Amino acid sequence: MSVEVSEVFQASEAVRVFEVWAPHAREVSLQLNGRPRPMRPAPGGEGWWEVEAEARPGARYGFALDGGEVLPDPRGRALPEGPEGLSAVVDPTGFAWRHSWQGLALDGAVLYELHIGTFTAAGTFDGAAERLGHLADLGVTHVQLMPVCPFPGRHGWGYDGVAPWAVHEPYGGPEGLYRFVDAAHGHGLGVVLDVVHNHLGPSGNRLPAFGPYFTERHHTPWGAAVNLDGPGSDQVRAYFVGSALAFLRDYRLDGLRLDAVHALVDDRAEHLLAELSAAVEALAEAERRPLFLIAESDRNDPRTVAPRSSHGLGLDAQWNDDFHHTLHCAWTGESQGYYEDFARAPLAALAKTLTCGFFHDGGFSAFRGRRHGRPLERSGVQTHRLVGYAQTHDQVGNRAQGDRLAALLGPVRAAPVAALVLCGPFTPMLFMGEEWGATTPWQYFTDHQDRELADAVRDGRRREFAAHGWTATEVPDPQDPATRDRSCLDWDEPLRDGAKAALLDWSRRLVAIRHRHLPPGLRLDQVRVEFDETDRWLVLHNGPLTVAVNLAPEPRVLPLGPGPFTSLAATHPTAHQEPPRGEVALPPNSAQVLLRT
Repeated sequence: MSVEVSEVFQASEAVRVFEVWAPHAREVSLQLNGRPRPMRPAPGGEGWWEVEAEARPGARYGFALDGGEVLPDPRGRALPEGPEGLSAVVDPTGFAWRHSWQGLALDGAVLYELHIGTFTAAGTFDGAAERLGHLADLGVTHVQLMPVCPFPGRHGWGYDGVAPWAVHEPYGGPEGLYRFVDAAHGHGLGVVLDVVHNHLGPSGNRLPAFGPYFTERHHTPWGAAVNLDGPGSDQVRAYFVGSALAFLRDYRLDGLRLDAVHALVDDRAEHLLAELSAAVEALAEAERRPLFLIAESDRNDPRTVAPRSSHGLGLDAQWNDDFHHTLHCAWTGESQGYYEDFARAPLAALAKTLTCGFFHDGGFSAFRGRRHGRPLERSGVQTHRLVGYAQTHDQVGNRAQGDRLAALLGPVRAAPVAALVLCGPFTPMLFMGEEWGATTPWQYFTDHQDRELADAVRDGRRREFAAHGWTATEVPDPQDPATRDRSCLDWDEPLRDGAKAALLDWSRRLVAIRHRHLPPGLRLDQVRVEFDETDRWLVLHNGPLTVAVNLAPEPRVLPLGPGPFTSLAATHPTAHQEPPRGEVALPPNSAQVLLRT
């Protein structure tokens, strides 16, 4: 789909200022609709060049440095022919919004992570928008989109994007994202976007031609680090902060999920994340609606969500992998890799994570071979500042065959997990299809156009899993189109399978209970847990809600403590009938949600 003039964008030709940062260039020219136009150094210096020219939305353009090839605009909003083609003019104020939007804050949110390319077989924004009614009916408050910035080829996870200001054309480009967000607002849903600031993809990255966007002073798993603290880094930081603000402002997003912030190497006194959080806070004040930032971080560092006034980074929340790992170990018994630290006493690990936020809070991590993390201040940290989940794109897709939790447990055993996620203390997040126990795999897939890169990715993934006993034929080929096709949701699953339909109804009820009974502003010190590692049961007291879970294959009687209690929902119908008095009898592999009255 090309970016051309359409009925939703203003089509008028207007005089526009074209700007580009190229501090080492001796001359720069704008190539607009095939015609060169020399550019002049911008007032104030710092390596900026500019020129005014008439152009309408859809006009193709790029920049030539010192007479070299024409390159797309680093800040271009659209790449109709992909990362190797020219940019197209987009008027960010030209979309005709149909729905007003006042925003939705993070406290009280229920997030739903989805991948545009596999949420539906169509793999487009418009295809995904057709299913938004399902999410509204489920009770979700925010859709969290995996990255949508352009990358080579059609299908991929999106973490190899190379144009942080633009939108992937096969998904529908900028117009498609505008339509999707507008449709979400029409259903009362906010939208959160996953953005990648720690690296660009290995193919199609043209930023180094323009300036010192990367540095060899630091290295990351992807190679040279983004230049956040060396010469020229003021403009590099402004580049990524500006991209974040543009998506929040122009597409009316509610928040951003920041990928792997531990890979942002920044030795400056003010970390990039603190600068970004301050800029987003200022934008929220200007827009008069709440905006938020969620970090993915493996550091277990309380400074991530601490306010800037307390020398923190000022982010609103972070993903909590410790919660995922304890849940996964408790239900599957897996202990390989990073699960090693959680598998020795998984219910004790789960209890600590539910009440303290982090499991690793300064103690020894056998997987890392060192101490890891620092404790959160329980009385000062609100529970919504940690995002809790039983599955994510990472935790499913980075398994050899992309098998989901429901494929390992079945829908009956997956139901108690849903109770701890959706009625637990943390901001809950579901991974697409989890609400009905989808068993379609979600596998690692790519569409690299560079044959050598494609072969290297395929061979590297097979080598990685060979170390864990997988043969090459057992590891799906990322480049095979069938790998992506297998990863698309099967929306008929809950229609064909009564157990999946029951799990979907259970998920709806749990979300409704959360919205109805959990007040905002709960803190970690308002969470209590009792458990028995040997008998395999756990009781979570989360504000006014109590979640009793029996993981054992035999019936168990669980203590509830002082009541009285009202039973709100149970995985086993007979457990819902008797009002509990100090204890509750649960069938095997079941859960009950109660209200302390």
